[in-house]
Amino acid sequence: MTMKQTDAARPVPAGGTVIPAVRAVGVHKAFGSLHVLKGVDMTVMPGSVTVILGPSGSGKSTFLRLINQLETLTGGRIEVNGEMIGYRYVERRGRRMLQTLDDRAVAAQREKLGMVFQRFNLFPHMTALENVMEAPVHVQGMRRAEARQLAIAELERVGLGGRLDHYPAQLSGGQQQRVAIARALAMKPSIMLFDEPTSALDPELVGEVLGVMRSLADEGMTMIVVTHEIGFAREVADQVVFMDGGVVVEQGGPEIIAHPSAPRFREFLAHVL
Repeated sequence: MTMKQTDAARPVPAGGTVIPAVRAVGVHKAFGSLHVLKGVDMTVMPGSVTVILGPSGSGKSTFLRLINQLETLTGGRIEVNGEMIGYRYVERRGRRMLQTLDDRAVAAQREKLGMVFQRFNLFPHMTALENVMEAPVHVQGMRRAEARQLAIAELERVGLGGRLDHYPAQLSGGQQQRVAIARALAMKPSIMLFDEPTSALDPELVGEVLGVMRSLADEGMTMIVVTHEIGFAREVADQVVFMDGGVVVEQGGPEIIAHPSAPRFREFLAHVL
């Protein structure tokens, strides 16, 4: 694995302190009476890979969806590259108050984030190339000729330069997920979110998707990955977070996988390893 090229891409303010790519403080999320997240704190530094582990229902995917504003916070705050998401402070009658952002402002914040889901969600009537071109053209207003060159470059980046004119039905699950990754990368996000990107794949196809993710990590892409792939966490993560019951139970470097301190984390690992 090559050394990550991260320093040049890290946002550094005048004071010289690196701004976290993502900072979550006291994050809560409830769906009615179901309290899914119960005060999650997490910091993700630019150019780093954070892998979130945990059993189903622990709140991992909900946390990612909150970062990308696919769900609305119940409490706490999330900052992306130093900017609070979903809200802004305004002055009213001498008081500083929170105001919900309008849809345009939310969309502008969301453009900084790329998200890859369990299911590929490709347009079945479009080729791989057309799927990747779609958002740059229709969201960012890019000229089609420019978007085509960008899409070709991103598909080559994920090893699919020879599949440009293939439709999703003509691609394997692993290839479809790599198209989905290229589609997210085409928006030039500063942070990539992966929500169990290999869980819908046959076992023999998992490696090709993880290989692309390893390459992105080597390039210095900031990544938050929800996965059950313990090997990937051990080899690629800078930070491992174990969640259960809507809280962070344990977090640290990848060495905590070999030496977990929390009994619940030890129990989880005993079942998945």
